[in-house]
This record gives sequence, structure tokens and C-alpha cells, in this order.
Amino acid sequence: MDTILWPLKVAVAWVMVYIHKFLVLIGLSDGPGVAWVLSIIGLTIFVRILIMPLFVRQIRASRGMQLMQPELQALQAKYKGKKDAASKQRQQEEMMALYRKHGTNPFASCFPILIQMPIFFALFRVLANLQAIAEGTYEGRDSIGPLTADLANQVQHSTVFGASLSSSFMNPSDISSALTVKIVTVIMIIAMSATQWYTMAQLSMKNMPESSKNSDNPMMRSQRMMMTIMPIFFAFTGVQFQIGVLIYWVTSNLWTMGQQFYTISRMPAPGSEAEKKFRARENARRARKGMPSLEEEERAKAEAEGTASTGGQRVQPVRKNRQKKSSERSSSTAGEGSETAADKGDDDVATSAGGSSSRRPGGLTDEEIARRRYEKRARERKRAAERRKAQKKKRRN
Repeated sequence: MDTILWPLKVAVAWVMVYIHKFLVLIGLSDGPGVAWVLSIIGLTIFVRILIMPLFVRQIRASRGMQLMQPELQALQAKYKGKKDAASKQRQQEEMMALYRKHGTNPFASCFPILIQMPIFFALFRVLANLQAIAEGTYEGRDSIGPLTADLANQVQHSTVFGASLSSSFMNPSDISSALTVKIVTVIMIIAMSATQWYTMAQLSMKNMPESSKNSDNPMMRSQRMMMTIMPIFFAFTGVQFQIGVLIYWVTSNLWTMGQQFYTISRMPAPGSEAEKKFRARENARRARKGMPSLEEEERAKAEAEGTASTGGQRVQPVRKNRQKKSSERSSSTAGEGSETAADKGDDDVATSAGGSSSRRPGGLTDEEIARRRYEKRARERKRAAERRKAQKKKRRN
């Protein structure tokens, strides 16, 4: 295993050593101490920044999976009870066509975790071999990349709340500090479980459309199962890993939690509770600036698209102060004007409440509008990718 992981072990050691050098350069003490703890945290942040594009793909795939759930459930109901090979093949083909339609992949959400696993195990092996490197007995080598015997000795004697970075619950490096190591390990396992549970709870409770929250939804069932299994998984595996590895794990979980919090608050899933709160905040901000609400802007765009297809004149969104003056002028006229003002007043009440009506003009719900908007963007991304591919092919020829 060490032979397979050797290039990654060198890369992990290189990042840790040079982050440590930078920390010493800005004033932290050299030798065993907090600088080596921060170098592991720095390694985690470095890796998470590198895989940021995969996180973006994960978000897009997750949105597509959420929006396709009603269609997926309908497809499963269609083939329910059909066990013959032909029906299973047709179901698989229709399911793959559904994934292509929404531009998603059921495995895309696993990419960030899969990419991190080799790095995680490389760090585990580096920390496990610190004593051998420090004593000069490591597989005929005197170092792992820039991690020499002297530096390995420094890492080995660096501690977190008195627990050595190379110690684990099952294998404390020093008998005198065994109890401290066990306490620190348990605290970190609790922190890992809490951050993981909170992140998954945010996804399943706040960033999922209402139609996807029923118990028949396989995505919702898997989320709930993971929320139960992950703390148990952490408890059984955490006691095997060194304190340094647990620091990496906790830091990675905290990064994921912060990333999800930002995504949910700024780019919520269409039709979710988080989107309703986002639209309420955005409408309040627009109201303060005298700008049209999101609902009015979307309605104007829909009308513009409709009139463009029939050769009509485009309708522009109206600023709040102009809309108010227009409604006041129309209220002084008879019949039709007063009715229009009343309709606008109803729209303003709905907008100021921060929500949107269950159905919009044309008989579409908010979720259906959101789904159509997402599908349109997915088609645009697909066409852009095809154009880029065609341009690359043309340049090669």
C-alpha cells in the first residue's frame, strides 16, 4: 500500500513542510508545536481549494437530482412490480434518458469524497511512519520527500491539548498521555459527527423542495439513513486514526459545513424553504432600493418571451415608485383602473410578505417555474459545452 501511495505521501509531506516553513517565517516558533498542527489544517484547506470545481459539479448534480425526483418517482411507479428482463432494461434506459435530460449524474456528488480518500490515507501513512523516519529505519529511506528525520521528530512531538499528532485511541505513543489521547479522540469524533449531521440536516430540511420530502423519495430515504449511519461510522473508524488525521477530518467537515451554508443562503435549490427565505431577503432589499421584486421581474421576462414569439412589444419591469404613481393615477379613473390598482395592491402584499403565490399566471406553481428555469439553464450549459468541444476539434484539425 505504501508503494502505491508513495507519490501522494511525498506530496502531502511537501505541502505540510512548506506550510510549516511559511508559518515559522511569519513568526510562529520552530520545532514541535502549534505550527505543525496548523500545517495539517493548511493541508486540508489547500486540498479543498483544489477540488472546488468538483464541488460546483456536485451542487449542479444535486440540484438536478432534486428537480427530477417527481419524474423519477413516476418512472418507478410505472415499472413497479415488473420483474421481467425487458421491463428492467426499458426502465434503465428511461432512467438514463432522464439523467441526460436534467444534465445530472447520480455519482457526481461522490467525487469530492473519492478524491480526498487517497490523500486522507496518505496522511495516515505519513503520520504512522514518523517514528521510523525519525529513527532512520523507514524502508531503506531517510525521508519522505522534504520530511527528514529531524522534521519527523518535530511532528511526532507536536501535541493538541497534550495529545501527540501521531497517537491514536488504540495506539497512544506514550503511556503517560494515553488518557489524554482517548479524551481528545472522543471530542474530535463528536465534533466530526456533529458537523456531518448538521450539514446533511441542512441539505435535507432546508434545501430540498417540498415535493421531495415525502418518505417514498429514495433520495430523502438515503439522506436520513446517512444521518444515522455516519456518527456510528465515525465512532468505529475514528479510534483507529491518529490525532493528526482526525484534525484533517474535522477541518474538512467544517469547511464542507461552511460551504453548504454559503450555498444554501446564496444559491438555494428551487422550490425549497431556503429559496423562499432568499427571495424574501432579496425582495426586501429591492423594495428598499425601489426596484421591482423578483416575481415582477420574472413575470416581465415571461411576458417578454411570450410577446417576442408573437412579434409583440416587450414588457419591462416597473420600479416601485413608478408603479405606485401609476396605480394612483389609475385609481382616479372608473371601473377598469380601480380593478387594476386592486390587483397590484394584492401583488405588493404577497411580495412584501416575502413569499409567492402557490400558482402564477399560466397555472404554474413556483416549483414548476423553478424546474423550467433550471432545465433551460442546463440546456444552455450543454449547448455551450458542445460549442467548446466543436471549437477544440476544429482547432486540432
